[in-house]
Parts: sequence; structure tokens; C-alpha cells
Amino acid sequence: MLLFGSVHLLPGGLDWRPPALNRALAVADDLWFELPLDETMDDEVRRLSLQQGVLPPGDSLWARLTPLQRDRVERAAAGVGVAPTALTRLRPWMAELALSVAADAHAGAVVAEGVEARLQADAPATARRHALETVRQQLGFLAGGSPGDQIASLDETAQEMITDSDLYARIVRDWMTADLTALQRDALDPLAAAAPASYRRLIIDRNARWARVLAHIARESTGVTVVVVGAGHLVGPAGVPSLLRARGLRVEGP
Repeated sequence: MLLFGSVHLLPGGLDWRPPALNRALAVADDLWFELPLDETMDDEVRRLSLQQGVLPPGDSLWARLTPLQRDRVERAAAGVGVAPTALTRLRPWMAELALSVAADAHAGAVVAEGVEARLQADAPATARRHALETVRQQLGFLAGGSPGDQIASLDETAQEMITDSDLYARIVRDWMTADLTALQRDALDPLAAAAPASYRRLIIDRNARWARVLAHIARESTGVTVVVVGAGHLVGPAGVPSLLRARGLRVEGP
């Protein structure tokens, strides 16, 4: 089994694929992603986002924020070309997701250049595709935080966008150089500090579930398996590699 940490959206022109990944991908029998990357995924994301991410009539995002929080969110939105009015009816988690995607795109990220999109296209047609989660599950993890935790996470993202415009580029550099300490600092620690319950739900708990599944696959599979998940899930003592080691598996690499 080869376990690879991804950045979901990337700028074009990066030479990011290590030889070991190319070799494993060329002969892969099974390819695992976080989500099912089929033709129905985008439609399902849009449908469920409308169901779970939009506030009921008469409610608004701004009514849930303090004046200072609203100012930060509006400034962050304007800085990446998003009209603040586009966020009015969104729940805090959905507004944060919209801002994050817009910020990455503003920094040059392209969906088609993301790790998953490229590997999905380049893997052998015979490789069986699998998903660790459904779209409904993943959106449920994002939507499942308490109102206070959602707002704290949104506010942290807005502050980062205003005060640290180089963050996305820095995370990509951390990833390209396999600097795990920097990835922890830049990609994980801010969420852990601002919204610890969200951090547990989105990172810690999911890592534990995935480690159980992957340990079973590693022990039972006789073919070549390539697993691709967000790079932040592979970092630190709560990362998937550490959890697999704790389950008695030999894991080479970081």
C-alpha cells in the first residue's frame, strides 16, 4: 500500500509527483480517495450544500456574528473577489468553505490541477476506485459543529485571509518539501486553537476511522493499493501513519 498526502487544489505547472507514486499508480489494483470521484459527485455536493449550508428564510449570517467578526468576514471576502452579499444566507461553515475555495483560487489554485483530479485521470482504467467517505458524510462533518465552533472557525479563516495572504502558497511549499512540522503549524494548528471541537471532528476522529479501514486493507489486500487523502491527515501523532504504526503495521516514510 502507498499512502499519499494531497493538496486538493493546486496551481498548474508544479512537478509534485514522486517516482514512487508514479510507479505504484501505473500498476494499481485499487485506488482510494476521501470521496467518490464520479460524474455524480459535483451534483451531489451542490444539492446537499443547498440543503445543509443555507440558512432558513429570515435568518442571516450577519445576525450570528459580532460587528467585528462581520467586518473581518466582509474584508476577507472583498479581498478575494467575493461579494459579501453572496454570503448573507450561508451558515458559518458554508461561508468559511466558500471563502477558503475563493482564496485558493485567488492564489492560483485550479480544481483540475489538484492531486485527486490528476491521479483519477492518470490511474489505469482497470484500477478499482473506492471512497473512504460519502459526500453526505463529509458535508455532515463540516456542518456538524456547534454554532459557536463554526463561527470561531470562520473568524479564524477570515483573519488569516486578511493578515496572511501568503498562507496558501506557504502550505503548498510545506507540502512540496515534505516539511511536516511546517504543515502542522500552517495547516492544522490554527484550526486546533480556534475551534478544538471542529479539529477533533474533522481531523482526529476521521483519522482514527480511516486508520481502522486502511489497516484492514493493508492486511487483507494482495494487490497494489494507492490511498490519497489530504496531507494534513498524515501529520503528527494523530496522523494516519502514526495510527497505523500503533496498530502494528510497518510504515516507511515520515
